[in-house]
Amino acid sequence: MKPLIGVITSTDLDGDVYYEGKDNVNAILKAGGVPILLPYYEQEEDLTAIAGMIDGLYATGGYDIDPTLFGEEPHPNLGTILPERDTFEISIMKKMLELEKPILGVCRGSQTLNIALGGDMYQDIYAQIPSTLLQHRQNAPKYHGSHFVEVKEGSLLHRLTGETKLRVNSRHHQANRNVPNPLQISATASDGVIEAIESTEHQFALALQWHPENMFMANDTPSAAIFKGFISACKQN
Repeated sequence: MKPLIGVITSTDLDGDVYYEGKDNVNAILKAGGVPILLPYYEQEEDLTAIAGMIDGLYATGGYDIDPTLFGEEPHPNLGTILPERDTFEISIMKKMLELEKPILGVCRGSQTLNIALGGDMYQDIYAQIPSTLLQHRQNAPKYHGSHFVEVKEGSLLHRLTGETKLRVNSRHHQANRNVPNPLQISATASDGVIEAIESTEHQFALALQWHPENMFMANDTPSAAIFKGFISACKQN
């Protein structure tokens, strides 16, 4: 039986519609899972029911994150935030971790996993990191790998891909900053920006700053390995 994968959706500022990009849905399908698009539940009993029903959680990209969640006020370069999504996403992540169910996060999902476990982030890397940075908002098709990341040997990301260096796409202006236990940094860009984190205490809790869903749909081998490894972990669960 194919595992059910809860997919975090986005919405517009008026909250009139929930939506998600086709590459995110198709990546789950292509890897062997059944994507279930999740609206934002508020009641504790609803969160518990959803976490109990799904076999894994896929936290997608999207708008910026409310900095008050990690004790800061908005930076001038902070973009649009959706507080309702922030609250739901972090809450459902905590439920999944308690149940030892797999989580795969991409871009924004990397930051929400870090915040859920007590970490924080840069609201705008170009304004808050004093050194010269790479182009993290690439001027290239979304499936194109525009820069490289160094992968920590022995990490889950390394075991999944078999690579110590990956070529990745890049569409972000925020990034993780302080990464607390039980998380570890499993990939960084050449400019020092954190590109992947993962839990050392949970079966499968992996979050990437890039968008492997776009690269997977363009037949990128490491991206395929990441999604298939995620679905495999969900099946075992």
